[in-house]
Amino acid sequence: MPVTADQLSQLCPDAKPDVAKTLADSFNARLPAGGINTNIRLRHFLAQCAHESQGFTRFEENLNYSAEALLTTFPSHFDVAAAHDYARQKERIANRAYANRNGNGNEASGDGWHYRGRGLFQLTGRGNYRTTGSRVGADLEAAPDRAADPDIAVQVAVAFWNDNGLSARADADDIKGVTQKINGGQTGIADRTQLLAKAKTIWP
Repeated sequence: MPVTADQLSQLCPDAKPDVAKTLADSFNARLPAGGINTNIRLRHFLAQCAHESQGFTRFEENLNYSAEALLTTFPSHFDVAAAHDYARQKERIANRAYANRNGNGNEASGDGWHYRGRGLFQLTGRGNYRTTGSRVGADLEAAPDRAADPDIAVQVAVAFWNDNGLSARADADDIKGVTQKINGGQTGIADRTQLLAKAKTIWP
């Protein structure tokens, strides 16, 4: 059940060829050992990775929010005045939105920006960078940018997948259940469903 760069390009036509090749090599090296070793698990895993990374084109969270988007995305962290004050200022937004969460310090610490979402499943928060980095053999707390490296991103995604028992949900073809664990809700479910359907034609 090897994954090729051409197959990843079929799934995500906007992915750069070199990125598709790097990801294919990493998927082949990391997924079988991580228990993602059947076609149904592979399809679900790759569909979710593709959605979360905007078609394998983005390995870092986009925080360029308008005031309106801040009120929708982080309603408990921004009121109308703060949303207009912080709009389009990515570093300030991250530091406020992620302060005192997942092992981060307060807004002034800068942890929100340093430990913003990176990778295929958007690893976020100092504590998660520390513990997950330890699991994959990389000091991500000291060097958080490494979480956006495609091979590290694959290892982190596999660790998250297994920590949350997602192979069982994939085996049941339960896309809503897989999405709930990854997203915390059902955001993007239409795109995730479309990508899964496409993956089923590429890996029949």
